[in-house]
Amino acid sequence: MNRKSKITILAFIAILTSGFSHMASSIEEPRYELVQAIGDLEIRRYEPAIQAITVLPGESSSSEGFRRLAGFIFGGNEQEQSISMTAPVQETLGATTPTMAFTMPAEYTMEELPDPSDARVTLQDVPARTVAVVTFSGWATSARVARYERQLLEVLKANDIPTKGNSSLNQYNPPWTLPFLRRNEIMVEVKQPS
Repeated sequence: MNRKSKITILAFIAILTSGFSHMASSIEEPRYELVQAIGDLEIRRYEPAIQAITVLPGESSSSEGFRRLAGFIFGGNEQEQSISMTAPVQETLGATTPTMAFTMPAEYTMEELPDPSDARVTLQDVPARTVAVVTFSGWATSARVARYERQLLEVLKANDIPTKGNSSLNQYNPPWTLPFLRRNEIMVEVKQPS
């Protein structure tokens, strides 16, 4: 491949990359305040939110859960109303009954949201909470997720920060995003540091 072809390909990748980055940055995310940083780990205080939640039949059924929730926000509700997609897509880890959740845009109250047409999708108020977070890029393979969850829990234990409930995997990007541009987070609720 000659130098001109290489430059053309690199320019094309740069254009695609900037387009994906812009698309990802224009998607609403839940609001939070950074409370503390411990190395690569962050302690965040999230505002109250509303989530659309579905129970997954098993740990390997993420696609099915995603389709249900996407169906709800793309008009699969009593008012056939479209609701903007937000990030991240949240999936519980290690739970007896795993769930997947989309956070609803902050502009909505529970009364303003339409009822889901699919009985397997429910709306739930999520109170303000404090969570510990570790961020990583690339594909969220089960081995990488397990490694970062273990890292998160070890740092919390070493700092005497107790956890509450199961961890969750939170993915922020569309499926076509290049691996090095992907943002994934493992989160677990913690007791408020004093």
